[in-house]
Amino acid sequence: MKMVRGALAALALGTGAILLPAITTPVQAAVDTSDPEKFVATLTTDGFAAMKSGSRDAAKAKFRALLSENVAVDLIGDRLIRRWVPTITPAQHDAYKSALPKYIVGTYADRLFEYADASVKVIRTTPTAGGGADVTTQVIKPGQQPIPAVWSVTQVNGAWKVLNLRVAGINIAMAQAADFDSVVQRQGFDALIKLMKARG
Repeated sequence: MKMVRGALAALALGTGAILLPAITTPVQAAVDTSDPEKFVATLTTDGFAAMKSGSRDAAKAKFRALLSENVAVDLIGDRLIRRWVPTITPAQHDAYKSALPKYIVGTYADRLFEYADASVKVIRTTPTAGGGADVTTQVIKPGQQPIPAVWSVTQVNGAWKVLNLRVAGINIAMAQAADFDSVVQRQGFDALIKLMKARG
C-alpha cells in the first residue's frame, strides 16, 4: 500500500498539473479527440475550466463528466482486475465497473486544486502497438523542475481516450493494479468494491 500511496500522490500531481494549463480565461473548449496531441492539449483546457467552476462539488461533477467522456474507463478497469475476472461473479464485475469512475474522482479530484498554477508542454507523440500513442509532456510548476509525464492514449469508437499515465517514471496503472491485488488477496473482491465505494 505504501508503493501505491506514493503512486497516487504522483498521479495527483500529474493529473492536477496536466489538466491545468496556464491560461487566464476559464473558457471550456471542446476536447478534440481526432489527434493524440490535440486531444491532450484540449483535454487540459477542459480540466482547467472544471477547476474554475466555483466550488469543489461543482468541480468534481465537471471532472466526473470529463473522465467519463475522455478516459477509457472500461479498458482501464478491465486491466486493473484482469487476474481476478475468472474468479468473480457477473454481479461483482458489474459492481466494480459501477464503482470505478467515482473511485477515481474521489481519490484525485480534491488534489487538483493544489496545482492551478501549473502548465503543460507537449514534447512529442510516439505511436505504440495496437494503434495507440504515447504523448510525452512536461508539467511545469513555478519554482520547480519540470516533471515528465506521459499520456498513453488509445482509440475507442474512433475517438482518442486516456488509457494510462506515467508520471516521473511511475506507471500509475501498474501501481493501482498492485494495490487492488493486495486488497483482494487479503480480504476478497467484495472488500475491494466496498473500499472503492467508500473512497468515491
